[in-house]
Amino acid sequence: MTLLPSGCGAMFRVMNHQAPPQQPERLQPPRSVVVLAAAPARLLDLTGPIEVLAQAGRIRAIEADKDGDVSGLPPLYDIAVHIVPARDMPSTSAGLFVGSTVSEEELRSRAGLDTLIVVGGDGARHRAGEPAVRDLVRHLAPRSRRVVGVCTGSFILAAAGLLDGKRVVTHWRWCAELARRHPAVRVDPEPIYIRDGNVWTSAGVTAGMDLALALVEEDHGHALALALARDMVLFLRRPGGQKQFSATLAAQTRTSSNRFGDLLAWMSENLHRPLPVEDLAARAHLSPRQFARAFRDEVGVTPALMLERLRVEAARRRLEDGGAGIAAVVATSGFGTEETMRRAFLRQVGTPPGDYRERFRREAARDATSIVAEEGFVP
Repeated sequence: MTLLPSGCGAMFRVMNHQAPPQQPERLQPPRSVVVLAAAPARLLDLTGPIEVLAQAGRIRAIEADKDGDVSGLPPLYDIAVHIVPARDMPSTSAGLFVGSTVSEEELRSRAGLDTLIVVGGDGARHRAGEPAVRDLVRHLAPRSRRVVGVCTGSFILAAAGLLDGKRVVTHWRWCAELARRHPAVRVDPEPIYIRDGNVWTSAGVTAGMDLALALVEEDHGHALALALARDMVLFLRRPGGQKQFSATLAAQTRTSSNRFGDLLAWMSENLHRPLPVEDLAARAHLSPRQFARAFRDEVGVTPALMLERLRVEAARRRLEDGGAGIAAVVATSGFGTEETMRRAFLRQVGTPPGDYRERFRREAARDATSIVAEEGFVP
């Protein structure tokens, strides 16, 4: 079976590396995107970002024409796929065959690209240093306005020398290995995606779709990115600084058993309550002293520190949404007072909650009028 990206338009359009002057949206040509993978690629690393970019034009047209006529506008992205094959290996780790839509020779002849996306998988980790993979990336990257590594695609970018001195992320499972192989790369294991200059990298699997939404937002505005996220039933633009793991999932991952798994979930659902250690111990059917010792041995932190992390995480989500006031966030997160929340944020995040919320407000305000400013496409 051959999977081809839907809605990709003409596959071989060549764009000048220098962006032309702003034109009405209807007249702007699609942005040229090449998605590159080393077989076997992880299927969702490959198809997830493609689907986000391919559907962006469709959603743009639907938003412009409420009757649902999507035929009047060109796609926003001109997507080509190239899989560097491996002998006796399927093109994807799922065993499905995904065919290249452009040859290596055609890629090398292109004068310029808007975006080069290098995706992850076993092939990316094990074949990153192969000349057929590394040299092609070295050829294409300088001809691209921006370079993207999805999941372990960062291994290929690092092998090509594109990440030295850059702050990057990859799948949490392979962060230590990336740092070991490439000491000049600044690996940050926590965010779901990172932008450093014109280089973007994402954490594992579905984080590549978050990154692709961020690319759409940068190119075409906040409103379109949110409309696209709603259509694809994704979180509405999770911020890139959000951690790969929630506090609950990180704690569960550290445990050698699931002894406190149900308790951690219950704590997350009841943060508006005081949750003294005596109540937590009672739910675990232990004395407070036994509970405190067992919890620290199992989870790696004290119950009090775990509770603070959960409250800060919940407060961050509310602040990022931007609709609730500080007092409401304090109440729903269970901090009791604004000063208690402020101190917890300084310990866990390094910035007070008001400044944290203002940062996200500035980001939203920067792009909130993007679609309005570009409404040359409206019929």
